[in-house]
Amino acid sequence: MTKEPRPRPPLYWQSQLLLLIVVPVSCMWIFFQTVDAWERRSPMLLQTVGICIAFGLIVWLTRAATTPAVFTGTMMTACLYLRIPGWRTALWPLVAMLVLTLAATRFGRSRKLELGLAESRSGRSASQVAANLGIAALACIPAIPTAVALAGIAAALTEAAADTLSSELGQVFGGQPMLLTTFQPVPAGTDGGITLAGTVCGCLGAAILAVISAATFHFGLSWAAAIFSCGVLGLFVDSLLGATLERRGMLNNDAVNFLSTLISAASAAWLANRFFC
Repeated sequence: MTKEPRPRPPLYWQSQLLLLIVVPVSCMWIFFQTVDAWERRSPMLLQTVGICIAFGLIVWLTRAATTPAVFTGTMMTACLYLRIPGWRTALWPLVAMLVLTLAATRFGRSRKLELGLAESRSGRSASQVAANLGIAALACIPAIPTAVALAGIAAALTEAAADTLSSELGQVFGGQPMLLTTFQPVPAGTDGGITLAGTVCGCLGAAILAVISAATFHFGLSWAAAIFSCGVLGLFVDSLLGATLERRGMLNNDAVNFLSTLISAASAAWLANRFFC
């Protein structure tokens, strides 16, 4: 008896398109940086390999992601470290984001199972990783000035953490969700539905990431406030897109997450270029 294939989620092509955008660009960036580091006999190359292996093993052993997602996340990690190596690397905000999101995903799992909203035990898929980390990786493109790239990376990671904490913890602590566009009560798990507890948790997560990013990159208080604001902006854009385009079947969740991090990163990059550079 042949096993029937698992049905693909709605708008599956959007998830595949994200992978086709993020993965090849990341691979090209890693290739050129690797060649340059090899020619210069830079220790950065071995550092990158060691860090990526460690990250991949931790994610795989904790079952936080599927095997293809681990490889995708490893490429994102390499991009971030190759652009900003050393102790002031963007990997510190990335580590903070991973710890917060993994803890939020695992917290209150029994409650999420009752609601039918718990994440798969196999972890996040490759497209989910690309949707949440892809913009941060693309911000590593060398044509972007360093200060602008750092702001974009920090804001993208901040939004990704805020969104995950808002949805995952809102399911556990939140009361009756309300649709962002109408403020009418909706069932838990409805696209665009928000709760006060979830929003507060998302803002706290954004604040933590903004502080860690500011400390890592030696930003001032105004930088931290800007990153926090852009991360929260992306959090509400995520809910707005979910309440409108996703509910109408025009975008899937991966596309919504990708666009939300893009808006956060673009906003932070504009502020950095306008006021801080």
